[in-house]
Amino acid sequence: MTRPEQPPIPHHTHDDAALAEFGYRPELKRTLGHFHTFAAGISYISILTGTFQLFYFGYGSGGPAYWWSWPMVFAGQFAVALCFAELAARYPVAGSVYNWSKRIGNPHLGWLAGWMMLIASIVSISAVALAYQLTLPQISSVFQIVGDGTGTYDVATNAVILAAVLIVFTTLVNAFGVKLMATINTAGVFIELIATVVLIILFAVHITRGPHVVMQTNHTGSTHSTGYLGAFLVASLASAYVMYGFDTAASLGEESLDPSRNAPRAIVRAIVASFVLGGLVLLLALMSVSSLKGEKLSTDGLQYVVLDVLGPTAGKAMLWCVLIAVTVCALAVHTAAIRLAFAMARDTNLPASALLARVSPRFRTPVLPAVLIGVLALAILVVNIRQPQIFTVVTSIGIVMIYLAYLGVTAPMLVARLRGRWQPAGEGKFSLGRWGLPVNLVAVVWGAAMTVNLIWPRAAVYNATPPHHWYLRWGAVLFVAVIAGGGFAYYWFVQRHRTGVRAEHRLEQPGPGAPLAAPAAD
Repeated sequence: MTRPEQPPIPHHTHDDAALAEFGYRPELKRTLGHFHTFAAGISYISILTGTFQLFYFGYGSGGPAYWWSWPMVFAGQFAVALCFAELAARYPVAGSVYNWSKRIGNPHLGWLAGWMMLIASIVSISAVALAYQLTLPQISSVFQIVGDGTGTYDVATNAVILAAVLIVFTTLVNAFGVKLMATINTAGVFIELIATVVLIILFAVHITRGPHVVMQTNHTGSTHSTGYLGAFLVASLASAYVMYGFDTAASLGEESLDPSRNAPRAIVRAIVASFVLGGLVLLLALMSVSSLKGEKLSTDGLQYVVLDVLGPTAGKAMLWCVLIAVTVCALAVHTAAIRLAFAMARDTNLPASALLARVSPRFRTPVLPAVLIGVLALAILVVNIRQPQIFTVVTSIGIVMIYLAYLGVTAPMLVARLRGRWQPAGEGKFSLGRWGLPVNLVAVVWGAAMTVNLIWPRAAVYNATPPHHWYLRWGAVLFVAVIAGGGFAYYWFVQRHRTGVRAEHRLEQPGPGAPLAAPAAD
């Protein structure tokens, strides 16, 4: 049978050097510049989305002093980001976490890291999309389509409807090519950055108390056997849930110009900008809100602070900017998930790989993964209609799996350093040099510690309100065990024997009828 003729692809010798090392032929369209890659990383982290979505949880769990979790999480994640920047300079390829883990670890570890990251990304799309519910009804009651918001399931069901609209939008945009996605994403990030700076200034001119506010705990430690340490560890999840996804800049490496230089810069700049701007928003919000008493701060969060400090007109204008931030965040998460699915399918590491790895000759993007991931994200939303607590568990577990996937990169990278096998990119590209080992060690220790904190079966995180069930409290442990164990069992007994770069994606095309590349060694 004759193989279909491939469309002509522009030759980028320098940009495609990393692809050649993996044995891949260039197929995706290189159109993204340095700001596009930066925008992809920062929109995934999304300052306004994360802080507005999770402030209520952090404040309710740890009081104003929860703010200290922001610099703590940044320090740990910055070490991870520096390791990723060094990897991005060496291997700027699609499905960054998957390919990095495969390259510096082994094919089995790479598959597991990719699998965990893929499932977590799909869950994250749904979780981010649900943030529409936290913002739109605050702008106007028109957006509370189901009931008036006071019924038992009004909010949860309405959240699903609003989130579904957003997921359909991100699916369509991603299906029509990376250029459209990048244009919308870049415009959205520009608006988000401007809005964040404006919000910081407006909070600053309405300050009612000093920075000592971040020393107040609101007696949140009284319900924990370990005192405020227990409350702080729970509250720190509000920051841990935000500061990740910076690797997206590298995952778009096959669609970027000069990715080995642009991607590392984008990763570092995205996390630093998010830390500085997000930290100021949180600090000044605590300093400017009219009162630290009452339940609004721990129920409505930053949306309440904005309306309280700025008033209804300016406050609602700022909430529209938050809505734009949520939109581009969901778009970026969806984009990263597509590149990961494409990368794994290209290696015959997913079911129906031939279809999932197919690149549209018109849009030069993997269309089927965009649609399939959108459909799966919509399916996950259904869980939130009548059982919102279960969805909270699944969302939290998604973050656990991302941290585990990151460990699947930083841990083998540390082993490679200790064995003297790690070779950073040359030619003046990003390298940690003699700081590589201590930074990598910090990244691994941090990742392991935060993973334990994330997965710890505490009612305050996984079953905060009735009905109380043991399977909700232990949901993280059970779910991760099923996803990781079940997924790896499938890989080991089924998919592992098919693994290999698909013929149509190999750099050197074999003749008609030639077999796929040999499976990776066990």
